[in-house]
This record gives sequence, structure tokens and C-alpha cells, in this order.
Amino acid sequence: MPSSNLRDYKCLTFDCYGTLIDWENGFIEAFRPLTSRLDLTHPLRRDPGALLKCYSKYEVAIQAQYPTLQYSAILAKVYERIAHECGLSEVTAEGESAAFGSSIGTWRSFPDTVEALWRLKRHFRLVILSNVDRASFAATIAGPLSGAAAAFDAVYVAEDIGSYKPDLRNFSYLIDHCRDELQVSKEQILHTAYSLPADLKPAKEIGLRGCLIERCPNIMGGDLEAMKDAVAIDFRFGTLRDMAHAADQLFES
Repeated sequence: MPSSNLRDYKCLTFDCYGTLIDWENGFIEAFRPLTSRLDLTHPLRRDPGALLKCYSKYEVAIQAQYPTLQYSAILAKVYERIAHECGLSEVTAEGESAAFGSSIGTWRSFPDTVEALWRLKRHFRLVILSNVDRASFAATIAGPLSGAAAAFDAVYVAEDIGSYKPDLRNFSYLIDHCRDELQVSKEQILHTAYSLPADLKPAKEIGLRGCLIERCPNIMGGDLEAMKDAVAIDFRFGTLRDMAHAADQLFES
């Protein structure tokens, strides 16, 4: 039987962008060169939620079409398709889509991320499982996550795996490498994420336990009510700081 006690897990595996990094606001800011050209009444300018949903639609399709393409190039293709949808392909500045793709390394972390990671590090091994390429994650580690760079025991990214979450190959890779490199069994892993479709649904499918971090706003993370029976949610916290506080109380009591 899976444990409902945090003390029984040895390793927290994290989605990065959306859970540790505020990727929804990062996307919105990075789209400004495009959305600023739109009429003030255009839904993709007026409604950030509509923009993020449009982004998600294209990202999923492009990742399925190009499973080995670097994530920065995936982002660039999404930018180009949205520009085309908005009738702006002809006026989008040269290099603008590439700049959007490389912007991921500048997206801010959530205010509680770095402190919470170091608190959790006292109790668990910490591992990243992210849908990015090595260069993009390196930029994040050198920038918004620089204060937590030494906290991670391992980093596994889509570029190394050859597929994108929610593909179960990513989670098989995670399980195998945690076992071989960190001596952590599948039963000792708690996958921690904000995204239901990309992380907590495939976690359940492969038999991992899951922890939901309820980051807000949450446009791209999925509808919990609609997906509650399909996802692994063995623990649930409003923030990563809340999770760290719960762990501290448990381990130090």
C-alpha cells in the first residue's frame, strides 16, 4: 500500500516550469512583442488565459510532431504559429521567435521556491524531471534558481530522454535513473508538480505517488475536478513553502 506519510519517501521529483518557475506569467511577458501588436479588443491581448490556452494547444501538437526537438525550438515554433494565427507572420521581426524560445531561462521563480527547496533538502533527495533542453535548464539554474543550484541530486530533461511528458518514457527514465544513480526505489519517489495532464496523470499511470502544488494562477495545469480520478494526488499543498513546513514539522517532531 502507498504511504500517506511524507516520512516514508526518500526522493522528491519535481516538475520545474510551473511548479518551481512561474512559467504562466513568464509566457505572458515573453509574448509581449507579439500581443502588443494586436488590437486592444483581441482576445489574445485582452485575456491572458486565452493566450495560455492557445499556447498549450500548439505546444502539445508540436511536441508530438517533433519529440526530439529542443524545447527552445518548440517554443519558437509555437510563437510562429500563434503569429500566423493572428495574421502577424509578415510583420514579426526576424529572430523574434528565437528570442521567445530562449527567454525561458529568465522566467522568475515563485517567491517561496528557493527557500522551500533547501528546507526540503534536509529531508529528501531532490530531482528535476523537466520538458526542456539542457541549455534552457542551465540558464534557469544560472539565473532564477541560482540560489538552489546545489540542492538537486539529479536533473533529467527531455533532451536526454528523447520524448516529452506526459510520455511514460520520461517517467520510466526517471524511475530507472533514480534507482541506478541514487539508490532510490520507485516506492520511495514522490512526484511533485502543478500540472495534472503533464505530470500527475502519467505519474498515476506508471504507479508513482504524486503531490500537487496548487500554484496560482493555473490556466495550463489542468482542471482538478475534471481529472480527479485520473491523477495521482497523495498529498496536496497550496505552495511549496507549505510542503516544506509540513515536512519540517513531521521530521523534527
